Amino acid sequence: MISALRGYFRFRTACGDQVQALIAVLTAPRHWRQASLPKALSSSEVQRLENSLGWEGPSARRADAMVRLALDLGLRRAEIAGLALEDIDWRAGTIRLRRTKGGREDILPLPETTGRAIADYLRLERPPTTSRAVFVRRIAPRGRQIGPDCVGKTIRQAYARAGLPYTRSHLLRHTMASRLLASGSSLKEVADVLRHRSLNTTLIYAKLDHVRGDVGGDPRAGCHLDLPA
Repeated sequence: MISALRGYFRFRTACGDQVQALIAVLTAPRHWRQASLPKALSSSEVQRLENSLGWEGPSARRADAMVRLALDLGLRRAEIAGLALEDIDWRAGTIRLRRTKGGREDILPLPETTGRAIADYLRLERPPTTSRAVFVRRIAPRGRQIGPDCVGKTIRQAYARAGLPYTRSHLLRHTMASRLLASGSSLKEVADVLRHRSLNTTLIYAKLDHVRGDVGGDPRAGCHLDLPA
């Protein structure tokens, strides 16, 4: 509202009206850092989302793998879109992130449910292509690497199938952090998994201590899948 009023008064000034004094008294409301709780799915909503996986349809296995990466590992849209085949070590049960927001390279444990979802997509649905990207387009240009927008759209559609009134893919990242806290992980462990450069970024989740029982289950259980790369 403040931004709209300032824009309107600037317009009136350009029209020759003497409203400079009005612009001067407009004060934006204070926004305190970490003033609100991060939104996260409840345990029942997580269950509904997981129950909606395994559906039949075009790109169903690709969608399931993307949702699991966001829900189980807290990956961002760009990180999911940027995964390459060589980033997954099936025998060690790890996944490497080379295109993170902080520009670092990170190694994360690959949960069994996530690994199997990716493997099902690679074996049964991924179209033949020379691309080394894990997730590729199903329609023209077929076989090309997808972008972050495709990941966001896929997660929005997953919410809709589960009957959840959400649209933001980042919500699953918050949910993953909440699940870690609920399972007893420390803020330092949450910061490491979310790959925050500063622990201050993770402090917002300290407010979730009083609702630790609401979102349960540690999503980090590792797997050692004996699968081809």
